[in-house]
Amino acid sequence: MKQIEELSYVDTKPDTSGEIKRKFSDFKVDEYLSFDPTGCGDHLFIKIKKTGLTTVDVAKKISEVTGSKLSTIGYSGMKDKYGECTQWFSAPLSESVSRSLGSIENANLNVVKSLRNQRKLRIGSHRKNQFDITLRNCIGGRDKFETRLKLIQERGLPNYYGTQRFGKNMQNITAVSKLMAAETEAPSCANKRSFNKRNSIERGMLISAARAYLFNQVLSARLKMKNWTTYLPGDVLNLNGTDSYFLPGKDDQEDIVQQRLNLFDIHISGPLAGASCSKDKYITSAKAADIETKSLRSYETLLDGLRKLNISASRRPLRTKPENLKWSWIDETTLNIHFSLRKGCYATSLLREICLFN
Repeated sequence: MKQIEELSYVDTKPDTSGEIKRKFSDFKVDEYLSFDPTGCGDHLFIKIKKTGLTTVDVAKKISEVTGSKLSTIGYSGMKDKYGECTQWFSAPLSESVSRSLGSIENANLNVVKSLRNQRKLRIGSHRKNQFDITLRNCIGGRDKFETRLKLIQERGLPNYYGTQRFGKNMQNITAVSKLMAAETEAPSCANKRSFNKRNSIERGMLISAARAYLFNQVLSARLKMKNWTTYLPGDVLNLNGTDSYFLPGKDDQEDIVQQRLNLFDIHISGPLAGASCSKDKYITSAKAADIETKSLRSYETLLDGLRKLNISASRRPLRTKPENLKWSWIDETTLNIHFSLRKGCYATSLLREICLFN
């Protein structure tokens, strides 16, 4: 099983190093929704600042103090446990909710503000995350760090899923294989009963980990082939900043498509594996499909499991470009980096292109 460290880099593996997350405040994340809560409605949106807690930990606390079922607590995206993260949650509105919110506050959790809204907060409802990251004990020289940062400004970065998606020692990939076996084999399977008891959040996280792992393999292959930003016949393309995908028309000239790629107007996409049907419009073909097939040849068990679980196939851009990427040196070996990434993109994927971590 490939570790994140084994995946291809844009150029070469960094020969610089540093320390990350020595303090919670070294990794700050602020979530921005794609809309403004209306101020009225049957749900309470709660902006929370957390440290040392997972998103699910906070959702459980809100569920406990408000008396709401965990399934009714909404959030848009998962945020790091080992960081200082601000994000939105929602809970069904009742007379006791606003009154009880104060009881969840402690040294690691603060309610920043709350507003009413008509609907529950859904996964993927945020527009972007803003990061403020401090790297300490940077070794290798300022010039090397800054050269890599400038290249990211110019070329963007591989849209890899980060290590947190897979769990410690890739344990989520091991767990999802067992989950697939339990849910797709005969009812006599010894583990079936225990796996059926998994809550929907955990199950969803494991399935997402499998798709993320497979996507990373395709992206790594195209990086290795130096064509992750080069249009190939059969590529499915993504319109920058959206969830829209398309196939170039017969009359679209390849040089025009490549110009749009160079301008970051569009991006090449990779597969989020699952079950496809004859009505699917956006399926790779020709050279692009050959690369995907070859890259995933060793993972037929995961591919088959996703199909049997009837997870719908979809796409993800191979590339992302950070907004407003800036950096400054606090001292000779301490580097501070500011940037924003679109939802679903990982700061750790940017950091791995800059240096290795001690």
